[in-house]
Amino acid sequence: MFLKLAIVLFLVWLGIVLIAKTAVFLVHLLLVFAVAALLMHIVSRRRAV
Repeated sequence: MFLKLAIVLFLVWLGIVLIAKTAVFLVHLLLVFAVAALLMHIVSRRRAV
């Protein structure tokens, strides 16, 4: 019984770790896109003036 509980808890922990790593990657990717969009906005604004 304890072996089954340990396996279930390990699988839940593994799932949480994988989801957290994916979420961190997506947040960093979103931050890169936001900085790129800001830079493009600044550059295009200077050209128009």
